[in-house]
Amino acid sequence: MFLSTYENKLDKKWRVSVPASFRSYLSSMGYNGVICYPSFNNLSIEGCSQNRIEKLSDSIDSLNPFEEKRDIFATSVLSESVNLQFDSEGRISIPNKLLNYAKIKQTMLFVGQGKTFQIWEPKLFEKFKTQARKKANLNRASLKWETQFKKEGK
Repeated sequence: MFLSTYENKLDKKWRVSVPASFRSYLSSMGYNGVICYPSFNNLSIEGCSQNRIEKLSDSIDSLNPFEEKRDIFATSVLSESVNLQFDSEGRISIPNKLLNYAKIKQTMLFVGQGKTFQIWEPKLFEKFKTQARKKANLNRASLKWETQFKKEGK
């Protein structure tokens, strides 16, 4: 899984090192890169595996091919997605279009989200994190263990 938060900077050639634990997770699935696209929910970059973007594509394909929603999602996610391969040192070159969207200048945070991760401009993430903690505290009762966990005593 993608866990924790890591801060990295763009180098002189505009590359950034992807956290080793993120690369290891992707490598364990047979991938030597990551898919990135602009987030729907905030000013960040979403990152995921090829498998995850394929599932999202399948979900979009399951919509009526003549329905506007299908085109909207395909355009908003798939046309904006980029497949970024790791170089020999585990770095990627994030396109300027994505960096500009997330307002990233030099320093960025890689934020684990379980099956996905996000890339944030640090000050924007701190504001988001503060709001998220407040909302999570208010909504904590909605998090429930699945039935299998109750049976296993976890």
